[in-house]
Amino acid sequence: MRFMSSLSIGQFIPGESFIHRLDPRCKIIATIILMTGLFMASGIPDFALWICLLVIFSTLSGIKLTTILRSGRPVLFLVLITVVLNLFWTPGSPLVRLGPLSVTREGLIVASSMGLRLLFLVIFAGILMMTTSPMAFSDGLERLMSPMAVLRFPTSEMAMMMTIALRFIPTLFEETDRILKAQISRGADFESGGLMRRARSFIPILVPLFVLVFQRAENLAVAMESRCYVPGAPRTRMNPLRWSGRDSSALACLSVFVLFAIFCDRYVFKIYLTWFAAQ
Repeated sequence: MRFMSSLSIGQFIPGESFIHRLDPRCKIIATIILMTGLFMASGIPDFALWICLLVIFSTLSGIKLTTILRSGRPVLFLVLITVVLNLFWTPGSPLVRLGPLSVTREGLIVASSMGLRLLFLVIFAGILMMTTSPMAFSDGLERLMSPMAVLRFPTSEMAMMMTIALRFIPTLFEETDRILKAQISRGADFESGGLMRRARSFIPILVPLFVLVFQRAENLAVAMESRCYVPGAPRTRMNPLRWSGRDSSALACLSVFVLFAIFCDRYVFKIYLTWFAAQ
């Protein structure tokens, strides 16, 4: 229950901060740049720079750092599995032996890097959704994919599908939390028993949840049809997107940071670690 109430996936936090006022296309491109830089990060010291970047984002967005970090909680189990697999199955110099398995020095480095990389990927994507409204995200994504319309790619339909999916994620968790509380008030027990008993106890939650999901999907389809929505038809916007010098400056600063982080990871940190190991 505590886990369900603390999830913040896909939730938009309204604000008037610097990051909130950026063009959604700028924020989407910035997220892609950040993810590219994370995939190129390999050393543990390099992630100290990314932590500093999170603090800067928290300051510029007006969102508490704890709220930003909380967006990575849903993937902690996946991060744990990734760390364990890389920790015990990466060949190298053994440090600790646990029966037939052994923790290697190379495995410890790879496991830490992979776990942190996956966690930061989710957190940066969470910052994008926290500072961008669903409609702005849909417009920005559609504008970025507009060159693919030459290849008859349904850009507007794809953007609409992604926006609806992201918009319904927090709604889905709210409905799940409401059904959980209703079942607990009726005496349902989700905490005791073994794994199979706990899995069976969640059946009374899944059935009404699926019913509510299909009802909301049908209501949404009826609402779109009543508003004469035609897939692929040109649409006007109340607030058209405008790219400003602020967006270009933000992308330039972010690109410089990512290049600096890659340079430090490839040269500065490795030279320092080599010198420190020789002492």
